[in-house]
Amino acid sequence: MSARLKRKILTGKARIAVIGLGYVGLPLAVNFAKAGFKVFGLDKDTDRVEQVNRKQSYILDIPSKEVARVVNSGRFEARTTFDVLTTVDVVIICVPTPLKRKYTPDISYIVSAIRTVRKYFKRGALVVLESTTYPGTTDELIRPELEKGGLKVGRDFYLSFSPERIDPGNKQYDVTRIPKIVGGLTPESGALTKLLYQKIIKQIHVVSSARAAEMTKLLENTFRIINIGWVNEVAMMSHKLGIDVWEVIEAAKTKPFGFMPFYPGLGVGGHCIPDDPLYLYWKAKHHGFSSKFIKLSADINAGMPDYAVGRIKELISGARRAKKSLKGARILVIGATYKKDVKDLRKSPSIKLIEILQREKARVDYFDPIIPYLNVESVNLVSIRLKPGAVKKYACVVIATDHTNVDYAMLRRHAKLIFDIRNVYGGKKYKNIKTI
Repeated sequence: MSARLKRKILTGKARIAVIGLGYVGLPLAVNFAKAGFKVFGLDKDTDRVEQVNRKQSYILDIPSKEVARVVNSGRFEARTTFDVLTTVDVVIICVPTPLKRKYTPDISYIVSAIRTVRKYFKRGALVVLESTTYPGTTDELIRPELEKGGLKVGRDFYLSFSPERIDPGNKQYDVTRIPKIVGGLTPESGALTKLLYQKIIKQIHVVSSARAAEMTKLLENTFRIINIGWVNEVAMMSHKLGIDVWEVIEAAKTKPFGFMPFYPGLGVGGHCIPDDPLYLYWKAKHHGFSSKFIKLSADINAGMPDYAVGRIKELISGARRAKKSLKGARILVIGATYKKDVKDLRKSPSIKLIEILQREKARVDYFDPIIPYLNVESVNLVSIRLKPGAVKKYACVVIATDHTNVDYAMLRRHAKLIFDIRNVYGGKKYKNIKTI
């Protein structure tokens, strides 16, 4: 069976199904189709499926012309039904893995996808999980579920874990330029998965097991949440000590070894950094180990919007010579997305900031060049027009997310007070600008 599947992969005749057409699944599906494979994109979201079949992209990293090219060629089509799995040779699962509660993984999307695969998939197929999850998921959860029908991994089908490493908006490193980690449940599974991904990705790194691959992904994201949490704590500490944290970071960057710069902000957004390390925290706790670094870092980052609101209170009360209250104060938040120039609101700390300001009875507006409207706690907001006359009326302008298409020079000239969380002014000291 493995020889037959190997031939199909090498000749481009393997039929591939990608379950989940989000930030991970759509780029994978399009690139496999561009490499000559017949690809089926499967998703329960009818809007996504309709957009693909209309040759439109909803992902920033994949232009609509690329979707149109592979759809027109007949190599890519999207469906909301899953019976096509009976005909495919490879199934790649790219479904969400959110949290049910603060520290508890929600693997229901993975379980649902695997049960659907088991219902339809054929002998000799390769199943690859890309969704980030806790170490042991592929072996402890997916393997038994797929083997319920009597098939055995390594004998009747192949199973691997290969974690996604998508960085939305990164023009230098798209999915084809990021080295791929592969961990098979059997050596043949790993070898077939490597062979498959080599068709679209230059560098493949095979580890000894699916657990090692699962742990690799979590190590990467935990490294980031801890360092972001640390630099956010340093920012708060530096403020108390009267030190410019941005100046300190720039100075530390001059060391050619042993230091990697991270930058303070409102916290972390998207899926990977806020959630993924907590999968590791949860799994470790079930084995009697408490990861203090992960929990502490997550808590520090989650508390940054509250800290920012406290700073805004201080700044406005100082400017007004009034009590520390935001009631009735007009606040403009620049940037709703969690990341520069990426149309993604998932767990954006900017949204949390707006929520807290609203609870404090502030009169909040926002501007984001790529997010025309928002609904925050049942309040409908529309991105304002960023003009000098409009800027002057705000007690404070908060730069929560940096965006290319923002006239920051105009803001500096006309705003009464700027709380520059993103440090877009590069540490320059202006009378009306305060940094985190």
